Amino acid sequence: MKKVLVLTNSSGGLYDFRGEFVEALTKENEVWVSMPDDVKEKELVDLGCRIIKTPINRRGINPLEDLKLYRAYAKIMKDIRPGLVVTYTIKCNIYGGFAAGMKKIPYIATITGLGGAFDRTGPLLRLIVGMYRAGLKKAACVFFQNEENKDIFRNMGITAKKTRMVMGSGVSLDKHEYEPYPAGEDVHFLFVGRVMKERGILEFIEAARRLHSDKVFFDIMGYCDEDYQELLDDLEKEGVIRQIGFHTQVHEYLAAASAIVVASFHEGMSNALIEGAATGRPVIASRISGCKEAFEEGVTGFGFTPGKPAELIDAMEKFLSLSVRERAEMGRCGREKMEREFDRKLVTAAYMEEAAAVLDR
Repeated sequence: MKKVLVLTNSSGGLYDFRGEFVEALTKENEVWVSMPDDVKEKELVDLGCRIIKTPINRRGINPLEDLKLYRAYAKIMKDIRPGLVVTYTIKCNIYGGFAAGMKKIPYIATITGLGGAFDRTGPLLRLIVGMYRAGLKKAACVFFQNEENKDIFRNMGITAKKTRMVMGSGVSLDKHEYEPYPAGEDVHFLFVGRVMKERGILEFIEAARRLHSDKVFFDIMGYCDEDYQELLDDLEKEGVIRQIGFHTQVHEYLAAASAIVVASFHEGMSNALIEGAATGRPVIASRISGCKEAFEEGVTGFGFTPGKPAELIDAMEKFLSLSVRERAEMGRCGREKMEREFDRKLVTAAYMEEAAAVLDR
């Protein structure tokens, strides 16, 4: 059996959004996964994977830590001698790609989003661009999740042997099956994502302050990734928001919501939006690449400009003006869009095609 090494910064992200691809790889290959945590270790082992724990500081920019990560990846590749390396997210793409390129091992990378990295200017931006060029230039294929990210890379001179577009990670239509729309007049706006500025938490809070009532509720699901916990606790005591916290199984919370809210400034492709739409829930979403592809204005949801709380409030007021029947119909249209365009089986097939092109050589 040929060996495949998967590099990820989150076992949960790998299993929840790419588990079908990993499972498909295990059918004919020996699959090793390098990851920093054990959140979904059992599930990945059950799929047939072998696990290597590799610490990653996901948001840090400490050169010594990053050098250790590169050396760790290089050692893993030396020990395992994989026929293919698959990488996700910025540090895995850069340091894993560089290590694979140096050892002449074919690799496939995925740009899951740019975050705020390309909003920077000056020497730091040049450094990030230079690292991406080094990490991706020998990649057998680089997958992008939206056209804007692909264009930014091309304009920055970040190239690979081949690029390919997929609709994010796709959505499992079986796991996120269609659910009947909640009955009653109460409305629950559900914010899904890490609690941080670039995810639009401040705009969501401002909307909650303006619109919450005894029939309109604002729920937050996700872990607090920046220093907002005290603020959230105070708002919860005031009855402005409700904290649901971080959950690895989100379907029941999506099903209980009236609308899913994603207020991000940057996305590769929003999993929260496509999972919410697959469940049959309307969406309130940023009009950015990685979100706008996942909804149709006035048909499956409403959009707004990120960082503009007045526009978010306006979108929510449009939603509140709809009848329960109209909201349910909007959710049904969202499900149909996911079935047409975002079925994860299509994404898995694309990855398997590229993996086979490498492994069958």
